[in-house]
Amino acid sequence: MMMKKRILSLLLTVCMAVSMLALPAGAASTDTVTFRDVNDKDTSVAVESMRLLGVVDGYGDGTFRPGTALNRAQFCKMAVYAMNGEGELGRYRTVTVFPDVKPSHWAAAYINMAAKGKGIIAGYADGKFHPDRTVTVGQAVTILMRLLGYKDENLGGIWPESYMAEAAIIGLTDGVSTDGYAALNRGQAARLFLNLLRADMAEGGSYAATLGQTITNTMLISATADGPDGKDNALELSSGEIYQLASGKTSNGSLNGFKGTLILDKQGKVLTFVPDAVGTSRVITLSTAKATQLTDINGNKYTMSSDISTYYNGKETTWGEAYSWLNAGTSITLYLGSSGSVEYVFVGGGSTASSAVIVYSDRSTTGFSSLAGGATGYKIYKNGLEAGGGDMRKYDVATYSSATNTIRVCDTRITGYYESGTPSPKEPSEITVMGHSFKVLSTAMDTLSEFRPGDQITLLLTEDNQVAGAIEASGGGAAGNAMGIVKSISASSATVNLLCGITVTGDLSISQSTAEQLDGQLVRVSSNKNGLALTRLTGGVSGDLDVTAKKLGGKALADNVMIFEKGADGLESTSLSQLGGALIPSNQIAYAATDWAGRVKIIVLGSAGGSVVYYGRAIVRAGDDSKIWVPDEGHEDEEPAPGVNGHYETVNGKTTLEVEYGNGKSVGPFQTGYNVTNGSYVAVTLNGRGTGYSSLKTLTRLRDVPNSAWSGEGAVTVSGRTYTVPSDVPCYNRTTGTWMSLSAAHAYTEEADLYVEDSVVRAIQVD
Repeated sequence: MMMKKRILSLLLTVCMAVSMLALPAGAASTDTVTFRDVNDKDTSVAVESMRLLGVVDGYGDGTFRPGTALNRAQFCKMAVYAMNGEGELGRYRTVTVFPDVKPSHWAAAYINMAAKGKGIIAGYADGKFHPDRTVTVGQAVTILMRLLGYKDENLGGIWPESYMAEAAIIGLTDGVSTDGYAALNRGQAARLFLNLLRADMAEGGSYAATLGQTITNTMLISATADGPDGKDNALELSSGEIYQLASGKTSNGSLNGFKGTLILDKQGKVLTFVPDAVGTSRVITLSTAKATQLTDINGNKYTMSSDISTYYNGKETTWGEAYSWLNAGTSITLYLGSSGSVEYVFVGGGSTASSAVIVYSDRSTTGFSSLAGGATGYKIYKNGLEAGGGDMRKYDVATYSSATNTIRVCDTRITGYYESGTPSPKEPSEITVMGHSFKVLSTAMDTLSEFRPGDQITLLLTEDNQVAGAIEASGGGAAGNAMGIVKSISASSATVNLLCGITVTGDLSISQSTAEQLDGQLVRVSSNKNGLALTRLTGGVSGDLDVTAKKLGGKALADNVMIFEKGADGLESTSLSQLGGALIPSNQIAYAATDWAGRVKIIVLGSAGGSVVYYGRAIVRAGDDSKIWVPDEGHEDEEPAPGVNGHYETVNGKTTLEVEYGNGKSVGPFQTGYNVTNGSYVAVTLNGRGTGYSSLKTLTRLRDVPNSAWSGEGAVTVSGRTYTVPSDVPCYNRTTGTWMSLSAAHAYTEEADLYVEDSVVRAIQVD
């Protein structure tokens, strides 16, 4: 048996290379390729990385056939492309190294180069190569180990076990069968070659660096950037650098959002992108985003920290900077370490749209299959929720995500004044509306060519805010529906964060009082030649909000409902879980709207008046009696001279009120005529300008509520009634005179006084 294995070790050295294609050897496709039969995420990533390098490709029917076994000749061709050796093939086409591989054999040059030129393969004991025999995992691993500089005398032992053991140590066989005698299939081969490009040489240095210049520790943001050749098939990095693909191919976007290594040829063009091996990548649909936690629509929660690297709109930032921009329904790719913790975040489903289909009639899915490149089994998501063909509406925009095998449908439409188009309005790659530069898909050129700067236009946007098409602003059923939160405003200009994740700016011509009323509010946004047009949204769906039943009035809430409540800096995102099991009366709902299916998609909590309410501890200071100078008639501009040009009068000092709701956080002081007890807990409603308050009321006190009455930190039951507890409820320690978190308050004492309004705990005090 040992002799047999030693003989096999001489035979094994086989390098088979695959065309993976029903195309001629070396042929390259210039179209985006997505294989409908590759459903495993890791295999999909490996296939795409190796396809760009030319190591693998698919068949003419749009399949990859990952389970199909490879023969020795096919794998040998793959190995030549993996060492970027195709440029040397000419010198090996007319020689004969093995008697069963004549120069007429399709793989002769690849086999001869691997054997004679690189010394990584050998034939069998009979002197033949046997190109049509199935290649085993052990044979393939041995060939790649030799590419890394490992030799038989270095490894010793029995083949293939010795090679397989060392390969496992360096990560070469990650995700591949550990049975060295098993047949190697196409899917496993792609993963082997990706592992090869991630590996180090036996003598040190990375294998990737032997192929060309490398750019390490970078992130691929987009596969559809405009390259030097004017085509939108270049790769864009998080640094903003853009590189053209050397192969002339187009990436399908499945590598977007990965950190990794870019490999460039001598001309500085991209050979391929090699994503780093990470613990797990997971595409989720967002429900709520908070500074310390992310929740998906299935209720899964992920612990976050403010310094986690986050890639948003093509730029690197931190979670602490980006989370407040993210709304329910957003696709997010999370990269998890071996411990399950989030290591970095890519906002998007792992691919950037390069083409789109516009729905031109209700309930139509025409063009969806072509958009998916023949892939089957895809699901349809509209605005982040699973949908069907019957949910499609005129002017919806569909794109395809190969990373998740989903059709992504968006109904965002922006109506505005066409400010500019670059490089030219006839064929714009970008168009500016409301101060924002939108990227234009090539599939939008036909509809955009009908418009020129100065026109009023409605843009039809993809899920990632690219322009898929344009129609006349007055077109039937095509009204703009862009909504956003006003982040800064004056009488002459405004900046609005749209709910679709972009920022728009523009001129205004309104009164200062109107600007103050719109500041921090949810508005509908459009623009015209005079600048932005902002309309505050109030009303809509009526009824009480039943958090437990997930209903507003008689309408069900969408799974990705966006809920906002008024805070110190305007509207702030919240979630159903943070509202607990409360029943919120209709008079505390400023606005609510439904989606295409009649489900409530947006809720703004608070009175329709738009004033901001603060809850906290009242600090009351009574003014001292004082004297003021009262000039005599005709002496108003003179210095005080009692008994000569005026006199002093004693007046009562004014009482002031300040509401404290955290360490260093307070509003006021305001002059007050209310009879308020110092240290009491109140709700104060500011006036429109924030210079005073329009109402003040004392909160109801629930004394000595034990910790055992709490259900987690989101709800507490007292005397049979359940109260909702906001996550940011202010908690005051009267003994230390400091504010603390809710968890710290629970740890400090076994009971506390709660201060409530309706069914919500608004403040807590411990002693």
